[in-house]
Amino acid sequence: MSKPMHRSRSFRRLDRVTPKGRHVLHFKRKANSLPHCAICKNELNGISMNPRGKSTSTNSRKFGGVLCSSCTGKVIKLASRIEHGEMKLNDISIVDRAFVLQMISH
Repeated sequence: MSKPMHRSRSFRRLDRVTPKGRHVLHFKRKANSLPHCAICKNELNGISMNPRGKSTSTNSRKFGGVLCSSCTGKVIKLASRIEHGEMKLNDISIVDRAFVLQMISH
């Protein structure tokens, strides 16, 4: 029986044949994917990943590591338009609304 940590699906199962001809299972942790923008789903630039999948650095700007730069600019513009009364919150798409509300509250 394998170890309890190997029973989850976070480890890939690799069938290997030993030099003696026995079939054994080797377990290898799955590689994590690169971070994506929460709105447009493009890969985020400027975030380095180490081989273990943990990010070693993120952007220090607002929504750094969550939104790409173009989506961040769009959210900032929408938030300022709502604050100045040019738009209403119901005019914004649901995907952008959570980030705009977060921007207005700060």
